[in-house]
Amino acid sequence: MKKTAFALLILLLSLCLFSCVVPATGDGDTTADTVADTTAKDTTAADTTEAVTAEADTTEAETTEAVTTEAPATEAVTTEAETTAPPVLLDPVRISYNVENICGGTFTGYKSLPCVDFTVNDPQNAKGLSLVRYPFSYGVARDGAPHSITVNNQKTFDSFGTGGLAWDNKSGEKVLYLTFDCGYKYGDLTTRILDTLKEKEVKAAFFCTMDYLRVEPAEIARMIAEGHTVGNHSVTHPDCTTISREAFARELLGVHNYMRVNFGYTPKYFRFPTGAFSENALELASSVGYRSIFWSVAYADWDPQNQQGVESAYSQVTSRLHPGAVILLHSTSPDNAAILGRVIDYAKSEGYEFRTLDEYPW
Repeated sequence: MKKTAFALLILLLSLCLFSCVVPATGDGDTTADTVADTTAKDTTAADTTEAVTAEADTTEAETTEAVTTEAPATEAVTTEAETTAPPVLLDPVRISYNVENICGGTFTGYKSLPCVDFTVNDPQNAKGLSLVRYPFSYGVARDGAPHSITVNNQKTFDSFGTGGLAWDNKSGEKVLYLTFDCGYKYGDLTTRILDTLKEKEVKAAFFCTMDYLRVEPAEIARMIAEGHTVGNHSVTHPDCTTISREAFARELLGVHNYMRVNFGYTPKYFRFPTGAFSENALELASSVGYRSIFWSVAYADWDPQNQQGVESAYSQVTSRLHPGAVILLHSTSPDNAAILGRVIDYAKSEGYEFRTLDEYPW
């Protein structure tokens, strides 16, 4: 009996122990669920991290794109600012330059003409014409043909439409245009040049500064009386590419009015000092009625203390002649005064004809 009771007790204990084990196994399932939850949480965290990363990338990308998008707008504003920098088109400015009548009449005997004003359009160059300075180069003409530099110069002037002349590419004939620069008086050279031109029956153009006009009025009057062209070479011989449009207009107007008042003569051709020009300067000269005259034949003749020698000077000038040539000589050169007659004779013997600037087919 006791053994049977003991066995029952053992059975009951086993059943109790078994029932305790079953909940434990349930807890294990819960733990698995917890692990699954944890895994799910990790996945969510990963998703969240990925989402944040994506959002961050998107935000960064959007920010970058936004900045990039804004950048052109900023650039556009800058461009607009630059465009309006020399800014708005201002009203035209009238320039005056009053000169004294120093002889009570004129040196030519012509009727004295009144001073005029020039109107400077677009005084601040708001249109943006090029200010690039071109030191004039003509290239050495050879074998009766202009240098390619001269040809390209004329193409440039023609494209500007401002009346610039480097050589005559229109007439197609063996014509020459003889011009002299008269910056200052040197001895009797200009008188000798005028004597030779009269003897050879050739007309030339003389580009004179204000200083020359004041110092040698008798020579200027003779030029006009003998049918030569007197051109404008500025008041002070400046680099016309470095001064304002108004200042440049005054340089032109001073000589212009001085000749009108004291010689009864109105010049219409201009030569840039040293030949340096810009599109802006060419347009200004044209806008006040001037045609700008350059050259295609020249040599280093301007320094009276550093001459080439008569034979070298003659050879350089004659070997560079070509149809349509605009010849530049300086009135300060003793060599030029000495060779001029021979140069004219040689050119005529080669079939060339000397013409005035007024005869150019403008």
